[in-house]
Amino acid sequence: LSELGSESAKIKAMGIMDKLSTDKTVKVLNILEKNIQDGSKLSTLLNHNNDTEDEERLWRDLIMERVTKSADACLTAINIMTSPNMPKAVYIEDVIERVIQYTKFHLQNTLYPQYDPVYRVDPHGGGVLSSKAKRAKCSTHKQRVIVMLYNKVCDIVSSLSELLEIQLLTDTTILQISSMGITPFFVENVSELQLCAIKLVTAVSSF
Repeated sequence: LSELGSESAKIKAMGIMDKLSTDKTVKVLNILEKNIQDGSKLSTLLNHNNDTEDEERLWRDLIMERVTKSADACLTAINIMTSPNMPKAVYIEDVIERVIQYTKFHLQNTLYPQYDPVYRVDPHGGGVLSSKAKRAKCSTHKQRVIVMLYNKVCDIVSSLSELLEIQLLTDTTILQISSMGITPFFVENVSELQLCAIKLVTAVSSF
């Protein structure tokens, strides 16, 4: 899927995606939707008190692998849809909604907590950490897999703004995209995402 994501970006840049068979492209999109769904609701912030550190790390690595795979599926799907001169059949509502669902979930539950401690859940219970968890104390060190996921999600958000300029979406979908585009401005340490969100909000407002 990682290879498919990068290859689809090249084909999009070359402007030859529309030369592919529409039936086959639609079939690929339907398969990609299943792969997006696989990681769209997986929580990466695990804290199993009964597990050893090694067990928890292995479990988390497995979860992150599935989440990253789903991000690649999202990117491939969105690259297909935002390629020039694509037929109407490729703008499958279920696939678009699944991409948005995946992106919103992992922004809120995976990336924001990693980049801004205000969004972190207290492992000892009690919900989100209080204001005592100062943003200044946040470690700038990030796992390579988290940085990779962050960059992929930035690409997805940026590509969604392209999709808005190409395809008319339902009001419900537009509302979801709007909230996804506004939230990053209330999160610290996500400047690249905020730049992508500006593009997204601009595209929504020009609707």
